[in-house]
Amino acid sequence: MFAQGGLCFFCDKALPQGEASVEHLVASANGGANGDDNCVACCKALNALFGSMSLKEKIGLVLNQKGIFTCPNSNQRKASKQAKALGIWDFGPDHFGAVIANLRQRGTAKPKTVKTLMSTIRALRKGITDEELGMLCEQLQTAGFISINGSKVVYGR
Repeated sequence: MFAQGGLCFFCDKALPQGEASVEHLVASANGGANGDDNCVACCKALNALFGSMSLKEKIGLVLNQKGIFTCPNSNQRKASKQAKALGIWDFGPDHFGAVIANLRQRGTAKPKTVKTLMSTIRALRKGITDEELGMLCEQLQTAGFISINGSKVVYGR
């Protein structure tokens, strides 16, 4: 945190110590080391989102944000408005990451159809609107986590 000036490595915003997490650029699960060359400070929500993605997948996720990286933990209205205009929804702390984490935990029992995926997300995120649900599914696609082929869901990561 000190080396990064107390800022998130990815969004360059102030990172309170209670929200800070160590992100391995090359995930530990993929053989990444614990040294300074491989570890950065970021928010817990982003760390949950990245999970054990490869470095290539992480870079792809950041680049897929169409030039405006919106941290899932961001509370800034301007960034949120820009993100929504680009089809990137700011779901608040841990929302997006929590959905991905839940789907990853399911292993081969992930929802196979769009209808089942929508029901699963609704059960996880009580009170989510239809618009938010649609945007969340779009963000899952943009991140490369899912692709939708007709009524079928295919998982990428």
